[in-house]
Amino acid sequence: MVFEALRIAMQAIARNLLRSSLTLLGVVIGVAAVIAMVTIGDGTTAKVAADMARLGSNMLIVRPGQFGPGRASAEARAFDEGDVEAMRRQLRGLRAVAPVSRTTATAIYGSESRSLSVIGADAAYFTAQDWELAAGRAFLEGEIRSGRAACVIGATTRKELFGLEDPVGARMRVGAISCEVVGLLRPKGETAFGSDQDDVVLMPLRAVQRRIAGNDDIRLIYVSAMDGVDTEKAQADIERLLRERRNIVAGKPDDFAVADLRQIAEARTATTATLTLLLGAVAGVSLLVGGIGIMNIMLVSVTERTREIGIRLAIGAEERQVLLQFLVEAIVLSTIGGAIGVALGLGLAGLATSLMRLPFLPDLGIVATAFGFSGLVGVVFGYLPARRAAHLNPIDALRHE
Repeated sequence: MVFEALRIAMQAIARNLLRSSLTLLGVVIGVAAVIAMVTIGDGTTAKVAADMARLGSNMLIVRPGQFGPGRASAEARAFDEGDVEAMRRQLRGLRAVAPVSRTTATAIYGSESRSLSVIGADAAYFTAQDWELAAGRAFLEGEIRSGRAACVIGATTRKELFGLEDPVGARMRVGAISCEVVGLLRPKGETAFGSDQDDVVLMPLRAVQRRIAGNDDIRLIYVSAMDGVDTEKAQADIERLLRERRNIVAGKPDDFAVADLRQIAEARTATTATLTLLLGAVAGVSLLVGGIGIMNIMLVSVTERTREIGIRLAIGAEERQVLLQFLVEAIVLSTIGGAIGVALGLGLAGLATSLMRLPFLPDLGIVATAFGFSGLVGVVFGYLPARRAAHLNPIDALRHE
């Protein structure tokens, strides 16, 4: 009986192909939207997590000043080398403490020039940032102490200034000083905040402070905790030490901030996951709209086929057989729409993630749920028209014009 109802349903759909296609459209759009939105959202979440991981492992970022509404940071006293050495000597469980002086300067090589980020740091910076060299070497201890103008450049800087030429050993100009390129960094790509980590020149901290920035300020310290060390404890230890060194009395707010990158990553990941859920729910509303469309079309179909239903009932068809016939027709419509929607949704998600440079991570559970929900839409919204057809009075149906 089910197979016969399926055959009749396919015939009815084929007889009104245009109307059936328009009916399918709501379900197609709904399923495709849910799958595409969730897949893109999952890819965004994965990219955020990966970008945060590339910034360094177990990372804490220490800055002077507090950040937020009503909290000025420009006037806060910068750190000095004594603060850095105190962290290295007095705090346990730290893998690297890297002071940083950051500025912007124009780099020139030959006829090429580029405005980029110049970072003054020492050897600990490479450890804290988990940054490996593709060629050349890191700074020597003598270069760090003397502030010699040695440069380690990023992949983007190499591409824009040197092209295919080997930059190691070449001399380039950074700001007003001549600098020997001693190393090339492995590419890291963009951060979760959209900045290119590879568009950079690293120089010894003292060289940047004295010869480019013109001061001895340290306005950023990267702290990397050892594996297995609780970053919350490391954060509390750093805050306690800096309060002592900066003579902040009990009850007074800190004039510095220690940010746990893991907590920031978890917050951003949770935010993107919530947005993904919200977008999926909004897209799911179109499935309900598609279901209402199916119900309307099926009600029209019942009206058009009233005489046919009357004949079936008059020659002995049972109410449940008529009910099954129209219910199967609604389910077939919705499942065909669901199948097309799955293909369309995965295709759109693949295209979008490719253009946005996101990982393509289709969730088979979401795909199955969306497809299953499309079938459920057929059952729920097809039942009322099918029940109406099954309860028609055969005599009244035969008289219908």
